[in-house]
Amino acid sequence: MRVLILSWRDVAHPEAGGSETFVDRVGTRLAAMGHRVTVFTARYPGSLPDEVVEGCRYVRRGGRNSVYAQAARYLLTHRDVDVVVDIQNGVPFWSPVWSRRPVVAVVHHVHREQWPEVFGPAKARFGWWLESWLAPRLYARERYLTVSEATAAELTGLGIPAARITVAYSGNDLPDPRLTAGIPRTAYPSLVVLGRVVPHKRVELAVDTVAALRPRHPGLRLTVVGTGYWEEQVRRHAERLGVADAVDFAGFVDEATKHRLLAAAWVALLPSVKEGWGLVVVEAAAQGTPTVAFASAGGTQESVIDGVTGLLVDDEAGFVSAVERLLSSAPLRHALGEAAVAHAWQFSWDTTAKAVARVLEEATSPAPRPDDGAVHFES
Repeated sequence: MRVLILSWRDVAHPEAGGSETFVDRVGTRLAAMGHRVTVFTARYPGSLPDEVVEGCRYVRRGGRNSVYAQAARYLLTHRDVDVVVDIQNGVPFWSPVWSRRPVVAVVHHVHREQWPEVFGPAKARFGWWLESWLAPRLYARERYLTVSEATAAELTGLGIPAARITVAYSGNDLPDPRLTAGIPRTAYPSLVVLGRVVPHKRVELAVDTVAALRPRHPGLRLTVVGTGYWEEQVRRHAERLGVADAVDFAGFVDEATKHRLLAAAWVALLPSVKEGWGLVVVEAAAQGTPTVAFASAGGTQESVIDGVTGLLVDDEAGFVSAVERLLSSAPLRHALGEAAVAHAWQFSWDTTAKAVARVLEEATSPAPRPDDGAVHFES
């Protein structure tokens, strides 16, 4: 198949996250299967407008906002496509308007809670209207793919027919054990946050946790792994609370360093308001590091097995309490960590890519999918 993937960022973008990792890992595997894969995405400082990486052709045009108009132009002028994969991070590419080819909409999570976190009231209402009302109507005849049951349920709540939704769990970059061999946990109590530093990731809650627990756990430190435009605000927050000396900003790191930091930490934190899956949860789990996250985030209810591989909480007070519980009990951390490793190794990008390929084949097949009213799962 000739597959065109539309994504507002690619994995090499400075603000790349789990969605971009999904595109990269799945795209390269589709190319390895023999499909012709093109990823259309935005430019960023230092990027090439056109290049081929691991069998995938990258076409970069426009910026953070103009990429959508550039994608429309590309769809109108390039007909050599069998199926369009429209990665919807709140704002779709409106592929059905510009192309007559089959479209598969990939939605990691619904952004109801995130719009107010990032924009003012007026823009938040408009953004949510686009995502919750207009998009479901324009994509009503297209297939949807998502990475968790939680998001599938939210999509059906927006009016997407359940029979048009497939769940394919995200894979995991199963690390080479040699990367972290012999790396001990830190001698002091340690926490790690991995991900983009943006408002809806709520890294400030991790800083609040340090401020609340440091009196009971002298030497407690937090490492923030990742970058984002909200970093300065998080730094100022740490200064206001008097814990700037206990918060380390590691910035963007390579894969080996990332896994070493995850392996050394006692507990991983995911204070995010919303996650389609929670890729960072499984990455930490692969290193035997349990995660504390919010149940209301959605996909965390599947990436974290509450009380088995980590702890899920309902509010900020519960978040601090759960972290305190783990910091105070080495046996509990060890038990959850061991179970987390077993859980993490169930997920692979090969499995995810095969599931995506089946959905793409269905989308390009003239045979209609049975409308049995059920969400479909791929494994």
